[in-house]
Amino acid sequence: MIDFRYHLVSIVAVFLALAIGIVLGATALQGHTIDALNAASNLQKSELSAANARNAVYQTQLNASEQFLQGDESKLVSGLLAGDKLVIVTEPGAQGSVVDGVKQAAKAAGATVTGEVALQPNFFGLSGATEANLSTINDLVAGMDGTVLDAAADPQTGYQQQAAQLIATAILGKTASAAGLPAASAQNLLNEYAQQGYLNVTGTPTDQATLAVIVTPQTAPSDGASDPASQVLLAVAQEFAAHSAATLVAGGTAGSQAGSAMSVLRGSSVSGLVSSVDDADTTLGQITVVQALAAQLAGGKPDSYGVSGASAVGPVPAPSPAVSPSASASASSPAPRPTPTGKCKSPVRKK
Repeated sequence: MIDFRYHLVSIVAVFLALAIGIVLGATALQGHTIDALNAASNLQKSELSAANARNAVYQTQLNASEQFLQGDESKLVSGLLAGDKLVIVTEPGAQGSVVDGVKQAAKAAGATVTGEVALQPNFFGLSGATEANLSTINDLVAGMDGTVLDAAADPQTGYQQQAAQLIATAILGKTASAAGLPAASAQNLLNEYAQQGYLNVTGTPTDQATLAVIVTPQTAPSDGASDPASQVLLAVAQEFAAHSAATLVAGGTAGSQAGSAMSVLRGSSVSGLVSSVDDADTTLGQITVVQALAAQLAGGKPDSYGVSGASAVGPVPAPSPAVSPSASASASSPAPRPTPTGKCKSPVRKK
């Protein structure tokens, strides 16, 4: 039979082993462990310093490129949109620097910015009350102007699509000479939606632009691609494309990542109707906005440009303004003619 002394000796042995282990861990093993941890920490610090140094170089290069493009922006876009009119439409949360940059680039390209239509959060609501109210206004406005409303491409956003169709008739035209709504009727139309909190207007967008730029939110929505604003954007872009010579969707780099309105647009069939630029918060992107619109006016197809899942950085080849006959030829010296081999020779003067 095992007596109490045996249990006591066993318990003492266990505690003695624990004590010895603690002592060994705190003395003999401590130095090796700390040395290993210090070595790993120093390696990580070294890698972090190298990464920070590379980032600093990249940022310096980026700043230099931005300064260069800012200095040459007017030369790169000059004349590309000469005589055209452009209207800007913003979604809630649109980045102010994108709006201002697009306006500046458009003006440098020779375009007139007629105004800005800021769509409000109410416009993107999908509640029954919002849908019923939009339906009432759409029917009222369409009846006054004799507009036949389009069939909804998506039942979920059908009333927003019809509202976008009517708004487009007030601010856009396929050509500068196309007969649009009379100015008074166009203004009354916009007022109907403004009074119900669906949009705000600055400038004179009723001057009937032929070009439209829609600016997306500065940040991607928390609920990703299912966000109502992203779905409504498709309806708005589709209608504006149908009523303009060219429509483009512009956004900033941070707000064009996966799950953003920009990514939803590019993954839809509407991407074949409008061009898109995802880095319009930079001078490069703002130049690309102008070039993309000019490319469409010249007969090119819409495409996606930028750095976040785009097809290209910008149109290739980049469009150039038409050269006037007086500038392309001189009366005193005839232009060289191409030889059969494709090379140009200067005219030979007779002695």
